[in-house]
Amino acid sequence: MIRLEVRDLHKRFGGLHVLKGVTFSVNGPELIGLIGPNGAGKTTLTNVLDGAIKPNGGTVYLNGERIDQLQPYEVARVGLGRTFQVTRLFRRMTVLENLYVPALARGGHHRASETRSKATSVLEFLTMEHLRNEYAQALSGGQQKLLELGRLLMLDPDVVILDEPFAGVHPRLMEIIYEYIRRVNGDGKAIIIISHQMDSIFSLSQRLLVLDYGNLIADGPPDEVKRDPAVIEAYLGTEADESSGDASSGAVSSDNAPVGNASSGGVPPSNASPDEETAAS
Repeated sequence: MIRLEVRDLHKRFGGLHVLKGVTFSVNGPELIGLIGPNGAGKTTLTNVLDGAIKPNGGTVYLNGERIDQLQPYEVARVGLGRTFQVTRLFRRMTVLENLYVPALARGGHHRASETRSKATSVLEFLTMEHLRNEYAQALSGGQQKLLELGRLLMLDPDVVILDEPFAGVHPRLMEIIYEYIRRVNGDGKAIIIISHQMDSIFSLSQRLLVLDYGNLIADGPPDEVKRDPAVIEAYLGTEADESSGDASSGAVSSDNAPVGNASSGGVPPSNASPDEETAAS
């Protein structure tokens, strides 16, 4: 069974303490939302989990193997894959060639015919088969996000982390991403979604983790978490809590959270902190 264990994780950048003893576990094919205000530490946590940066303290285990000191390609081979807030494609390679790369990252020997067949299936699922010979740099922003998701399907990890998968995406492409998430989760994979788009997070997630200034302040079912006083204060602040009609009803909704509208693709605020705008490769 899939098991991701994060224990007492700390990360500092100089005098800035970004992660403060974060502890949680993922057991089996859970579908988890990771939310928090800008600068809460979400992207830093993702970068630690995938090996892009190393923690100052704490440990991360995946299926019994410690991964917090491994390189990103080693973490991928163990079974954890992620997308980036800003897509990281091989822009001068074609869509099809981009899908071949994860087969190399997995290591071992793979028949070329099997890799081509799987890549073709992935393109058909993502409705991108007609773009197979296009260079990645020619794709729209939403299509680039789909291609990143396709590379994860080729990698076939046990744990999938999606960093802002809905940001700037056309509603039609968002439907494909929704289906992707449900399909991968239905195939027995654990998924962690990082997003500012509350409508999507609450409709998809079975469980929510909430970070605030590096502290994990809530972990539980979405209906409980959105009514947690600590979560409401983290998003609205004490004064806003007292004056907001939504806050008085005791719930965080997509209207009072700092996010974009679902119909507009949920573009994050332009004043996002460096932690939320920067993803290490």
